[in-house]
Amino acid sequence: MQAATPIDRFAVITAPADWQAVDFISDLHLQAGEPETLEALASYLKSPTTQRGNALFILGDLFEVWIGDDVLTTEASDAADAVFWRTCASALRAFSKHTPVFFLHGNRDFLLGPAALAACGMQGLSDPTVLVFQGRRWLLSHGDELCLADTDYMRFRAQVRTPEWQQAFLAQPLATREGIARDMRTQSEARKRSTGHDQSLWADVDTHAARAWLRRADAQTLIHGHTHRPATHALGGGGLQRVVLSDWDLCATPPRAELLRLDGQGLQRLPLTP
Repeated sequence: MQAATPIDRFAVITAPADWQAVDFISDLHLQAGEPETLEALASYLKSPTTQRGNALFILGDLFEVWIGDDVLTTEASDAADAVFWRTCASALRAFSKHTPVFFLHGNRDFLLGPAALAACGMQGLSDPTVLVFQGRRWLLSHGDELCLADTDYMRFRAQVRTPEWQQAFLAQPLATREGIARDMRTQSEARKRSTGHDQSLWADVDTHAARAWLRRADAQTLIHGHTHRPATHALGGGGLQRVVLSDWDLCATPPRAELLRLDGQGLQRLPLTP
């Protein structure tokens, strides 16, 4: 894949001419307590090449939480977690030896750094990034930066994305970071319970901001995750749209695991559940 001149602050990557299809996933929230999701991902990673795209794009929240790349080399207080992270990395790295894997940070795994990218065989992407595929431009993002109405989260995001905050957090002992992560997840779950897990009450992507991004990117379609509301939303403005990826939850009823495939015919959703 070749890097091209950015448009404003958007990075641009161009797919090789021989690519026939690419796959997108996001919001798997991999964690040791839910091994079924990793099993579903592993099944996809082991599928025949004829059943996969020529590249895999992971648009954030691959992991439920990421507290530093040293989780792959330092024994965590919970041995099961340590084994789980290494199993995830090994499966992705084996896949990447024959199929490129691109990763874009989410709100849960924004601390995933160069060492973890290398361990997983993934190439990091900026958020957002324009993918040029078969002559068309597609804007890729995790999506959280566009949820402007969620003012509490936007303040939190601005804080934790600073180099100063990240350096201070990563300098703490692993056990301390594990405790902070548990507290943050508890707070997140409490917030969900306060809305009765009703996703319609969660902040969504701002339509005006999405349109502005697409125009600056000279693209018609924004592909993103984060909101856990898989759908295609028309944005007006001459055919602008955003396509939301599915989250993965193999413990749900019914279970969810879906990828979005882009080929010469356009976009199609492919369920990966049994």
